[in-house]
Amino acid sequence: MDDSGTCGSGRLLASDGATASALVASRDFAQTSCGYLGTSDGWTDLRNDYAMDWHYTSATNGNVVETGRLKLDGTGQQHATLALGFAGTTATALSAAQASLASGFPAVSSAYAAGWHDYLSSLKPPPASLTTTRQRTTYDVSRLVLAAHEDKTYRGAFVASPAMPWVWGTGLESPSGAYHLVWSRDLYQIATALLAEGDTVAAGRALTYLFDRQQKPDGSFPQNSTVDGTPHWTNTQLDEVADPIILAWMLHRTDGTTYQHVKKAADYILANGPSTPQERWENQGGYSPATIAAEIAGLVCAADLARANKDTKSAMTDLKTADAWQRAVKGWTVTSSGPLAPHPYFLRLTKDGNPNAGTAYNIGDSGPNGIDQRAVVDPSFLELVRLGVLPATDPDVVTTLPVVDAQLGVPASSPQFWHRYSRDGYGEQPDGRPWDIGFPPAPLGSPWSNQATIGRIWPIFAGERGEYELAAGRSAAARLAAMAATANDGHLLPEQVWDAFPPSGSDGFTPMTGTFSATPLAWSHAQFIRLAWSITAGAPVEQPSIVACRYIKTCR
Repeated sequence: MDDSGTCGSGRLLASDGATASALVASRDFAQTSCGYLGTSDGWTDLRNDYAMDWHYTSATNGNVVETGRLKLDGTGQQHATLALGFAGTTATALSAAQASLASGFPAVSSAYAAGWHDYLSSLKPPPASLTTTRQRTTYDVSRLVLAAHEDKTYRGAFVASPAMPWVWGTGLESPSGAYHLVWSRDLYQIATALLAEGDTVAAGRALTYLFDRQQKPDGSFPQNSTVDGTPHWTNTQLDEVADPIILAWMLHRTDGTTYQHVKKAADYILANGPSTPQERWENQGGYSPATIAAEIAGLVCAADLARANKDTKSAMTDLKTADAWQRAVKGWTVTSSGPLAPHPYFLRLTKDGNPNAGTAYNIGDSGPNGIDQRAVVDPSFLELVRLGVLPATDPDVVTTLPVVDAQLGVPASSPQFWHRYSRDGYGEQPDGRPWDIGFPPAPLGSPWSNQATIGRIWPIFAGERGEYELAAGRSAAARLAAMAATANDGHLLPEQVWDAFPPSGSDGFTPMTGTFSATPLAWSHAQFIRLAWSITAGAPVEQPSIVACRYIKTCR
């Protein structure tokens, strides 16, 4: 709402704070105008008589819309080239745009493409697990997408998505600014994929970024931050405190400076875990098997880095706590009295560490209030296997899989994808209109399809199930193919795809294609890359071997 623009002399200039733009054309604009959205903008001008009648030369301090009419008539003049320049001032932005025009589109386009091809050639060749053209192209696009998510001023700051999900709703911060933030968890997902594909330098930048923004004096990490590192939302998620420790271990960062960051994070987990104020879906706190898995793995990795720095006391404390939590995690999160099966199974979380208590809580994101914690499951318990805390053959892991498949899998007969958790509401309204954070919770006994909003199914779970199946000694090729099948025409992978509750009375909502959620989602592309390399390796490539060696006796 603080834009300012000037129009005329064949150019459209605009600025907002320290960011400016300039739009120019190879054939100067015949007409230009600067107006305010909804009152004096070009669309309002054109919509009545299809003629450009307004020619305002400036607009300041508002939501500015600039309009230009090209000197094209469809017969004698059919071609023009546009150049859009960005900079700190309009004068510099104009110079950049004019320089691009002077170079010519073929030269600029070729140089741009060459830069990306040079980047791809610096990475490892694609893995042998990519068996189709679609998979290979989706893999290449995934590598480019992850690189493009990194801020170019604050290096190492990879945002969750550049997209604007649910852009026509009110959603998250009018409407979706949260996706343009940096999250420790998403950054860990991205960095482990960068490691898998061979971009160790970029993964190192991600870790440096996190440690440079580690909170003082307690050693935690922001729930999320703007790219400059300013904390944005203020909750704490203990998996986001553990993830940088695991990443430091994977990068073999044993130097003393890194270890001081690791020790502060580990000490924070020791002082505040295992229950977390928020788990990885960010709307509930408690004893989460996924978060506890990250905490245990983080402490084991911290202990190894402590030994490398001759801090024997901290190493012993970290391992003692990790071992105790590994023994206790089932007692906190596996129910034997739940309504979903006659046998034990992992829950999404427990509010009180008592999985056989019918403690009720609010699902969040328009899901129901007052739901029994024993009736809520989540595929995320497989983090215990991926991170090497429990073996794939653990009896409670094995018996939870069919419960999750029955409750959350789509299609039900042979699940390819899964919902985040029971009665999730983080998705579109039943008729396809945008999600909104302000919708009321659903009545407790109402069907999922009658909620104000419905959380759809996530391709990342196909990747996580694939990693589990590799750990169990089975093939994960079908999971990789399922993820690739959700890519759009540009091979971008979505956050969510349409499920068993497609919008009613509407065309164009094809099952297993992207919803109006984030496309691309960096996490989805990172998961695809990691699964491709894991299939080639025959095991999850991001599993910390030191954790697996300690708890499941798998030492690689």
